[in-house]
Amino acid sequence: GSRSAQQGAAGGDGSAGGAAAHTPSTEDFSLSLLDTNLPAEAETELRSFIAKRLTKGALFEGMGNVASVGLSIPEVKVGCYYCRFQQESLLEMAALESDINAPEYVVCFLGGSEKEDTFRLELDKYIQNLKINLDLEQKNLEACVSPYLRSWFEDAICPIQRVVQLFQDKLASLLHAALSYTPVEVKNADERTEKDIGRFLAAASLQGLVQEGTMTSLCIAMTEEQHKSMVIDCSGPQPQLHNAGSNRFCEDWMQAFVNGAEGGNPFLFRQILENFKLKAIQDINNLKRFIRQAEMNHYALFKCFLFLKNCGSGDILLKIVKVEHAEMPEARNVVTVLEEFMRE
Repeated sequence: GSRSAQQGAAGGDGSAGGAAAHTPSTEDFSLSLLDTNLPAEAETELRSFIAKRLTKGALFEGMGNVASVGLSIPEVKVGCYYCRFQQESLLEMAALESDINAPEYVVCFLGGSEKEDTFRLELDKYIQNLKINLDLEQKNLEACVSPYLRSWFEDAICPIQRVVQLFQDKLASLLHAALSYTPVEVKNADERTEKDIGRFLAAASLQGLVQEGTMTSLCIAMTEEQHKSMVIDCSGPQPQLHNAGSNRFCEDWMQAFVNGAEGGNPFLFRQILENFKLKAIQDINNLKRFIRQAEMNHYALFKCFLFLKNCGSGDILLKIVKVEHAEMPEARNVVTVLEEFMRE
């Protein structure tokens, strides 16, 4: 934005939109409105909120924040995701020529509550793609950026909901594939459906929650077992699954998704997915604790076996701990015995 004092404090944006802003070390900056679909009064209030955040230096480049904002239309507090970023090409130019100030942008997305926080990573990726579009289409900002901004909710928030509605009771197999790192091949699907399935699998996997080495080893092990690859054929109205796995744990959680589908709230589905992963991690940690005890105690070994039998997800948990304990002789022996018991 311009640093000339005449412009005063300008723009913010609405449910979709963006405002340009210079990096503010003091209050000597201005905001210019680029696009919004908020009513004028609410837009002014949002602009004021963003200006205060910029003045405090509370916006880091490329990292989204979520906060509650009071707007007069509607007269409630709404959740606001906001993110500051710069165009890469202009940033490089500004570094070379010190008299050029690279413009900066703030994008805000408004929803019904602060639950946007559960989609922060998706929205951060959405902004990264916007940066790429801006770099490619600098000359035609409005034609390129406006349609992209207005589809943020459909593209970033709704994929999980669409997958739940598409798969219904077959969702258990998708959850099982995500937990076990089974390769998934999607056939005869349109581009959006294929992307939705990929996003669901990424959101449901334990990536970032289990050790990276474990994840890599699991991926290699599952890819080597070619007959285990799951194929999803979307040529009909309902997807057909081949080589699909499932277990009681995934079927129980599938029921939670199907029950939640009546309300049709995408934030609820994301919360169920987070709870699903949390429970899986708790079960993994419990099993690891039992295995440590079982190295010295036969009763603890029996407890391990009972836990695996009753948790509903013994097949996956055993694979995960087997990979993690591959280099530990005592624990590896315990896992081998458990595998034999589970097979019997």
